[in-house]
Amino acid sequence: MTILCADSPFAICHLLFAMPRYPIPADRARVEEVILRSRFVTTAAPAGTPDAARAFIAGIRAEFPDATHHCYAFVAGSPGSTAQIGMSDDGEPGGTAGRPMLAVVLGSGIGDIAVVVTRYYGGIKLGTGGLVRAYGGGVKAVLDVLPVCEKVTLTTLLAAGPYRWVTPVERLLPDFEATVTEQEFAADVTWRIALPEERAAALFVALVELSHGEIEVVL
Repeated sequence: MTILCADSPFAICHLLFAMPRYPIPADRARVEEVILRSRFVTTAAPAGTPDAARAFIAGIRAEFPDATHHCYAFVAGSPGSTAQIGMSDDGEPGGTAGRPMLAVVLGSGIGDIAVVVTRYYGGIKLGTGGLVRAYGGGVKAVLDVLPVCEKVTLTTLLAAGPYRWVTPVERLLPDFEATVTEQEFAADVTWRIALPEERAAALFVALVELSHGEIEVVL
């Protein structure tokens, strides 16, 4: 959605509704558990897209080619988002593996993540409730040891104004986690500024107020 934020046609800002920053896996993590002689190996990894999730799942299948099941769940997007998700029981009774795994992932507060629970059947049936607990519990266990980092969605802001605003702009930018990626000097100074998406509208207002409207800004 785009709205005009000032009288100048050069001054436009965008309202962005996607979550701009959230925790994601920083690396892979793995836990193992034996339940009634069945071995469960749970692996979690970053997955920013469905294709990345599917590639990770295929890699786990190749790593454990003799396993009985490779059940999985993934959320390729912000935490709790259901726009790009996937799950599979991979031969287990319907609803006993993929669904409880996905429920844990969706409630974890972590985005861009895929989890595979690899099972080696040990000869003793766990029953429906036992399977739900085993698969959901495996995901909870791997999330407890999963290293995470923060994903920050960046955007670019373009600003132009008189030379006298160069130093004040430089002093203002750190307050908005913003950095100048390109600066051109012509009749006016033009700045290309990178910053977290959720700080862009506030910086837009701050630049206009700082310069009393002399700096024109595009988001």
